[in-house]
Amino acid sequence: MEGHQLLAGRTVLVTAAAGTGIGYATAERCLQEGARVAISDRHERRLAEAAERLGSGVLAVPCDVTDEGQVQHLFQTVVDAFGHLDVLVNNAGLGGTATVAEMTDEQWLGVLDVTLNGTFRCTRAALRHMMPRGRGAIVNNASVVGWRAQEGQAHYAAAKAGVMALTRCSALEAARSGVRVNAVSPSLVLHPHLAKVTTQELLDELVGREAFGRAAEPWEVANVIVFLASDYASYLVGEVISVSSQHP
Repeated sequence: MEGHQLLAGRTVLVTAAAGTGIGYATAERCLQEGARVAISDRHERRLAEAAERLGSGVLAVPCDVTDEGQVQHLFQTVVDAFGHLDVLVNNAGLGGTATVAEMTDEQWLGVLDVTLNGTFRCTRAALRHMMPRGRGAIVNNASVVGWRAQEGQAHYAAAKAGVMALTRCSALEAARSGVRVNAVSPSLVLHPHLAKVTTQELLDELVGREAFGRAAEPWEVANVIVFLASDYASYLVGEVISVSSQHP
């Protein structure tokens, strides 16, 4: 896709960018828009492969967002390498399927720690860097299940609803320092990893809810993330933008 230099000269960090999903597509689109890009993931081999595909100049830093020490190391490494951080894309998340009655504490806490607590840890680290500079943008990856019920997704839905609330509250606190915090809320985004962990029956059901009759492509969500990170969204604060064709 041809870029328009929407992020020219800016430094962008995308978490959980290994693989073929929204994170990787976002990193790729940010590069196309002229940004200097850093990516992180807890899967070191896949992270290295992603960095190689993205090309020279991309900084790859392994990070498990459930570990505060690793989060601090990630942000310090990015700032040391690029001098500052302009944009953070909080993409790290963990899913799973279990009913509330059958869900274990480990399943509940595992999803919450990656998806919500990890977003909090990275947001906190970014704000401590951006707010004194008086500029910056944070884009969180939420989900339509933060608004809409889906069987077997209580832990993921609770985490994503928490991401939405975190987005709105942190946005109010950061706005007075010139930092914008917003979020995207995708519905169904099809990529090879999702196909491996989801039954075809469920995928068919979810696709049937989409007005376009298909899942979104990762780059279609990445385009909205780039918009929120750019100056075109200069007056958007605390918004959660649905990237979905789902109908009720």
